[in-house]
Amino acid sequence: MLLDALFYILSALLDLFWWAVVLAVVMNLLVAFQVLDTRNRFVWTVGDFLHRVTEPALRPIRRRLPNLGGVDLSPLVLLILITAAGILLYALRRYMMQAGVYF
Repeated sequence: MLLDALFYILSALLDLFWWAVVLAVVMNLLVAFQVLDTRNRFVWTVGDFLHRVTEPALRPIRRRLPNLGGVDLSPLVLLILITAAGILLYALRRYMMQAGVYF
């Protein structure tokens, strides 16, 4: 019962982080193409929140990727890593069930 809650919370956190990365990318594109104006307080607040949430995970990936000019592939790499973590979490749960540790 407790492990069900733990696996559910971890899965939900991974899903929320995945969506935060997607929203940060969309927001950055809209700001770059001047569809959104960061002088608007709400737009700035949402953009700042998404930047603070996603940047700690994106920064190490950006350091390791080669410079491709104006193309930033680090969000794509991060989304793949988040998806892989979700798959590993599911596999761990299945392994624990088959081993009899988790009912």
